[in-house]
Amino acid sequence: MVLPATLSRDAGSHSDIPQDGQEEAGPPRPRRPPAFYSSVFAQIEEVGWGRLASAAGDDGVSCLAFRVVDEHGRQHLLEITLPMNYPACPPSIAADVPYLPKLQWSKSSRLKDVVCQFQEHLKVLQDYWSTMDDIDKALWVVDPTKPTYAMSHRRIALGDDCYILLNVDAQKPSSLPECRFLGTDGKLERLIKNWRKNRNRWSADKKFHENLASVLDFALPQPPSISIKDDQQADCGICYATHLPTDDELGTQSGCATDYTCENSSCSRAFHSVCLRDWLRAITTTRQSFDVLFGNCPYCSEAVAVKITDR
Repeated sequence: MVLPATLSRDAGSHSDIPQDGQEEAGPPRPRRPPAFYSSVFAQIEEVGWGRLASAAGDDGVSCLAFRVVDEHGRQHLLEITLPMNYPACPPSIAADVPYLPKLQWSKSSRLKDVVCQFQEHLKVLQDYWSTMDDIDKALWVVDPTKPTYAMSHRRIALGDDCYILLNVDAQKPSSLPECRFLGTDGKLERLIKNWRKNRNRWSADKKFHENLASVLDFALPQPPSISIKDDQQADCGICYATHLPTDDELGTQSGCATDYTCENSSCSRAFHSVCLRDWLRAITTTRQSFDVLFGNCPYCSEAVAVKITDR
């Protein structure tokens, strides 16, 4: 999702070469003034170099990505694209959220203002994500198998090859969702009838799965296997794999599972100590005392410490 689409790319082709071997002269590519780079570097400093995930673009700094952690420990990647006439014109932003905020921008605005506005937007979305978490934990979700923060739909199994496709309103997550029933006609007729008859039972004070069971007047099946979700939580928050690769350079840790967990109860992300050690070494704010590295969790910024060991 992008707001607004301000980034343009050179669509001209550079493959047309005349017979004499010389490239045809074209219009000069617009260049940014030197002051632009010093200003952007200063603005990145205000946000924090440790939060900068990547910098790209034709000039190396026109497309920036910052890590932003919300109040429940979820990590988000905010991509900011700077137009050629920045800061006279606002940047465009993209992130894995159901909808983006409308940026408040002036000529004196800076990158930190964009990040702060995005953080405020994340606070607005907490009820929505809590609702989606309730669905994923309490109901038998068959699609998507690995939902992103932006996905507002879920296909729920009701048993006997019957499903309900739900679409939650991200701006009003506690309201009655849009739905569509899929499956065998006999059972669906009763469910659709109950849905239409009992819609007024939906209450903003109840949890989503309780409301759904009440409106359908039906005992909803639970997820078939809790261990599957537990395995997903064991994936390393840095390399996104459960086990390290089999590699002689890793020594005794070759093929090992995650062995470090963030102590923040609202985060509890798992890591390979090797991955966390390499992450901390790449962060300028990391401190080292004897054979221990001290820094912050990549997801919630809680204090973490990992021992340095030889591979």
